[in-house]
Amino acid sequence: MPKNINLNCGMFEESKKSTSSEKNIINIVIFVVIFLIVMLAESVIPTIMSYQELQKRIIESGISATDTQKLMEISVEVSMMPEYLIPMLLSTSIGTILTIIYCRFIEARHLSSMGFRKKKAVTHYLLGLLTGAAMISAAALISAVFGITKISLCHNINYGLLALYFLGFLVQGMSEEVIFRGYFMNTLGARGKPIFAVIISATAFGLSHAANSGFGLVPFVNLVFFGVFMSIYMIAFDDIWGACAIHSIWNFMQGNFYGINVSGMNNTESVFRSVPVNSSDLLIGGSFGMEGSIFTTIVLAAASVPVIIKITKTQKNKSEN
Repeated sequence: MPKNINLNCGMFEESKKSTSSEKNIINIVIFVVIFLIVMLAESVIPTIMSYQELQKRIIESGISATDTQKLMEISVEVSMMPEYLIPMLLSTSIGTILTIIYCRFIEARHLSSMGFRKKKAVTHYLLGLLTGAAMISAAALISAVFGITKISLCHNINYGLLALYFLGFLVQGMSEEVIFRGYFMNTLGARGKPIFAVIISATAFGLSHAANSGFGLVPFVNLVFFGVFMSIYMIAFDDIWGACAIHSIWNFMQGNFYGINVSGMNNTESVFRSVPVNSSDLLIGGSFGMEGSIFTTIVLAAASVPVIIKITKTQKNKSEN
């Protein structure tokens, strides 16, 4: 990222009016606590719903209570079932609500400081959907063109289930953007250098996926890169709507359109199925999916260029006025 780019924006300026600590180390510690509370709260409903099925499978498998690896495998298998995965995605709305409550009533921040602005909200959201769809399509199609994956149309597609997944990812994508960017990045950006806020929040986003199947160095780097891209996209448009849309459609199309693992999460219902025909984890992303592939790195780098140009032009126009 060019050194002369000013990443300051209206969201950071508004966040300066908050009651958050002047020391960002304290803000980071508070974020970790809030994040853990959110994760716990979001897990309650899915855990209750899947408990009986999980117990049934554990009993049928006859495994020992000390076999943690097998227990984890069964737990992941059950959680990926549509009847439990969709409620899990929808339950992330709890995280959005809790985060907004914290920012509004504890940090005393206005919703606009989180990026919730009325001006051009619909336009920016629709543009985000197009941008996210184009980005994940580019990564998937480049992989297919180079013979790394084979994409084929699925049969007997359950469009009703796809609609539920779409709704779930709309909620889930927004939740992560509210937590990591609307709250965390903007709080840090108000108390320090914007580049620090972007890098730390993006790194936290990457680390939050550490327990996912197939997580490794390349997936981590790409997740951090994705977090950086989402951050500068938010800064460029000075709201959260486009970032929420990109995140949601990126996940949905990755898993339920192209049939690719989403951050190690395997969705069964999709329009297409992408099957690796190459053994290189660097190219196919391993079990983590396309987000662990070098093709995603390339797409993120290419997509960052017009966003940086937009920030530069905005900065130039402000200096001339």
